[in-house]
Amino acid sequence: MAIKSLQRLTMTGAILAALTACQSSEKAEDASQAEAASTPQPSQASAVEWPRIESEVAKDPAVEERVEQLLAKMTLEEKVGQMIQPEIRHLTPEDVTKYHIGSVLNGGGSFPNADKYAKVEDWLALADAYYEASVDTSGGRAAIPIMWGTDAVHGVGNVIGATLFPHNIGLGATHNPELLKQIGWATARELSVTGIDWDFSPTVAVARNERWGRTYESWAEGPEIVGDYAGEMVRGLQGEPGSDEFMGEGRIIATAKHFIGDGGTKDGIDRGDTTGDEVHLRDVHGAGYFTAIEAGVQAVMASFTRWDGIRMHGHKYLLTDVLKEQMGFDGLVVGDWSGHSFVKGCTATNCPASVNAGLDIFMAPDPDWKELFANTVQNVKDGEIAMSRIDDAVRRILRVKVRAGLFEAGKPSSRPLAGKAELLGAPEHREIARQAVRESLVMLKNTDGLLPLSRDMKVLVTGDGADNIGKQAGGWSISWQGTGNKNSDFPGAQSVYDGIKEAVEAGGGNTELSEDGSFASKPDVAIVVFGEDPYAEMQGDVPHLAYGRGDTSDLEMLKSLQEQDIPVVSLFITGRPLWVNRELNASDAFVVIWQPGTEGGGVADVIFRNNAGEINHDMSGQLSFSWPKRPDQVPLNVGDEDYDPLFAYGFGLTYADTDTLGDNLSEEGLKKTETSDVLTLFNRRPIDPWGIEVVGAENDRVVMDSKSVSTSTVTVTAVDRNEQEDARQAVWNGKGPGHVALFVDERQDWSEYLADQAALIFDIKVDKAPTATTYLRLGCGSYCASDIEMTEGMREHLDGTGWQTVSIDLNCFPTAGANFGLSQPQEEFITQVIRPFTIYTEGELDMSFANVRLEKHKAASALVNCQNQ
Repeated sequence: MAIKSLQRLTMTGAILAALTACQSSEKAEDASQAEAASTPQPSQASAVEWPRIESEVAKDPAVEERVEQLLAKMTLEEKVGQMIQPEIRHLTPEDVTKYHIGSVLNGGGSFPNADKYAKVEDWLALADAYYEASVDTSGGRAAIPIMWGTDAVHGVGNVIGATLFPHNIGLGATHNPELLKQIGWATARELSVTGIDWDFSPTVAVARNERWGRTYESWAEGPEIVGDYAGEMVRGLQGEPGSDEFMGEGRIIATAKHFIGDGGTKDGIDRGDTTGDEVHLRDVHGAGYFTAIEAGVQAVMASFTRWDGIRMHGHKYLLTDVLKEQMGFDGLVVGDWSGHSFVKGCTATNCPASVNAGLDIFMAPDPDWKELFANTVQNVKDGEIAMSRIDDAVRRILRVKVRAGLFEAGKPSSRPLAGKAELLGAPEHREIARQAVRESLVMLKNTDGLLPLSRDMKVLVTGDGADNIGKQAGGWSISWQGTGNKNSDFPGAQSVYDGIKEAVEAGGGNTELSEDGSFASKPDVAIVVFGEDPYAEMQGDVPHLAYGRGDTSDLEMLKSLQEQDIPVVSLFITGRPLWVNRELNASDAFVVIWQPGTEGGGVADVIFRNNAGEINHDMSGQLSFSWPKRPDQVPLNVGDEDYDPLFAYGFGLTYADTDTLGDNLSEEGLKKTETSDVLTLFNRRPIDPWGIEVVGAENDRVVMDSKSVSTSTVTVTAVDRNEQEDARQAVWNGKGPGHVALFVDERQDWSEYLADQAALIFDIKVDKAPTATTYLRLGCGSYCASDIEMTEGMREHLDGTGWQTVSIDLNCFPTAGANFGLSQPQEEFITQVIRPFTIYTEGELDMSFANVRLEKHKAASALVNCQNQ
């Protein structure tokens, strides 16, 4: 590794002294959870009446008798095993037999043999192994088939070649409930190919704050569309109740999630506190559950959120009194990713409170799930959980399995659609998805009727989303966050550019593709495809609704094209309404294409005329979320007392409409969002424009765009701290130098932060202290850097102490390196920041980091303080 002109500032003593006062950042979290969870449970005699839902899947005496017969034969250990759901990375077939495991899941980005490119045969082989282990009767154990659940939230996102439909926010804009039933049918068929029999879908959240990173998983900001859609999606997945198709060939178990209020958290913070009283909870957030239960949904997933100060995984009133008793839900309640560990008094491995509250299945994705099994068995023996509650949970699980026909279905590879790889991305499924794309497009602007375009034109297609299927697919696409994919990972799919090229060439025109807006010959029109990069839960939360958050490259491209007298059509990829006034002003036409999935050709179907010059498909999409006038205009929901959107709920131009928007929308709203005292570099994920680079001893550099990456000397993996994959673990193997860094392509100007006495703050956990000198480095590129030695601080005060928060006065850095105030003024360097957080060592080290940020006015109170130097 070539390191030039580095001077070391050794501050071991300062760090040692400072770290003695360092407190675990987990303690504050635990305290806040305990305080919130200490609120008494609501009274069962609540004045709010919830509807009694009559499920179209009525209780069958024959099913109930069979369930009771099975239950009577089961030991306590067998019953508890049915209530534990490990993740495939931590479950062997031998474990299934030994612990009587009743269900298994694969998380987003988790595959058989940890192989992203696992084939259908690999999925089936693992499914068969689990199944055969579950029905092993040796030793007199009960033969109860295992279920396998997965998050197929917009198609089968974990399997290469599957059809991916537009995310829910786009489907909401179609206002077409029947389409949801068809999507459910197609998804169930493709999932059945792999042998998986349980879908953690549909998400029936009513998203009330677009800062929430799961907004795109919601159909609408109000309950009407959600209520209309939920039941239809369930019917598509499970089949029509009362008919032969119910849980028949190519049908799977559906799950309504996340009960309840997941879309209504304060400030849109994922897993936060749901706002509103019980009437609001029922009338707004309950709509999807009412129709899903009516359609016979067999599973409900508990939410991570709190309501009335109580975590939903421990909310007996809502899970038992409301859902199971008042509403009459007789299926099973499954937890979310170790969600029980957030309940007061609970850990990931011990949580009787969740079972007592009404949770039937623990989702236990961590390696220590066996401790949860053992502790739950002991909880029953100690009387902390009544046997009647265990029997109720297992009765519900068995009822779902019997209704789903799992006892008769045989091993997964023997089922009717198993192994039929030709059904993945089947033409009839892709056509449903393409129709969904066409109907989801919402046109916000169309100056002088620019759209639809003629096909015989010279068309420039540009923008980083033009030929990027991963970007247009969004989160939950092969990987959990939808990152780290390339077009070849989506065989059979069409990018937006592919669809445009096909349409234009069929009409006698020609296309030119460029990402940066350049062209060989001047086009008749430029189509710019840009927008949000993929993200999923937690990592998609944002502080405000301004698009770009400091990156103006898309805007500059739009303006450049217009300045060259080229008409500009903007196709905006997004998972939520965003403040795009500047981009709207710089566009002649502006169409929101949401996250269309694998069938990008549906966009061209609408924005181009047919070969005869007639309208091919009209613009028909209408907003199911209100569009903001300002980046801080959130929450913004139809019916609000001060409702004043830029585009109202239900807005969407057709080709018959006259556009009067103009090019003079206010661009002033951004100033407030850009003057922040906190610059977040990493919070659950690198925050745009920051990324993570890993460099090894052989100068082998990898940019982290998947769950785990490795170089010759360093491996970095996304790990769970407080939430799923919200931290990164870095392990050096000691075979040479290496570093892990947060980096950005364009140099950043931090002079404002230096002037305002900022500190670099981060959370860190050291599991193995460094065996060689280790530095925290801030740099402006390969030729300049400033190092603070962390070796002794890590060894003496961080090793084995759990999570700690470290803060370092920014002034401590620019006095150290060759380009920091020695050969150059401090201010000159601080305008060239590229790698503000780098851990470098040549020895062995195992450490994790999270929540990296720069905060103004924190220098004086920083643990490492250089104010007097």
